[in-house]
Amino acid sequence: MPAAASRIAAREPSARYLSHAGPVLVDSGPLIALFNAADRWHAPVLGWLQANPSASLVSTWCVATEVCALLARRLHNEAALDFLRWAQRGALTLDRAVDGSLTEVLRISERFAGLPFDLTDASIAEAAARLKLRHVLSIDADFDVYRDRAGRPLVNLLRR
Repeated sequence: MPAAASRIAAREPSARYLSHAGPVLVDSGPLIALFNAADRWHAPVLGWLQANPSASLVSTWCVATEVCALLARRLHNEAALDFLRWAQRGALTLDRAVDGSLTEVLRISERFAGLPFDLTDASIAEAAARLKLRHVLSIDADFDVYRDRAGRPLVNLLRR
């Protein structure tokens, strides 16, 4: 397969993904896709959720802010409100930052300064370390570079 074609194929949603029970951190991409039926990741995200009813979704306020802003901009305000109502009903737990979270987000951001800055990704990495969670849902190909303090990669359940 030509290099350009393999890069495109690597970004295409796959029907194959890892199953998981228990808490999983979720990035903004899957949440945006879930609330936008026209998004190419909508069906894979929905499929993963349906195949993993024992998974509990956890995210950060940074992610929720980004999801609301992008849904309102790309679709309409009602999509952002639907997301908030869905979270309020218990479909998503929003983790609260604690004392030291900002310091750790800054440390993570400086550690991965070679990547384009992404506060939401850093907030997910910080929450993963603090909550001792290693499983994430993300559609970002570059999310796989984040490591915990022991050097272990986070396990992206949508990209395997």
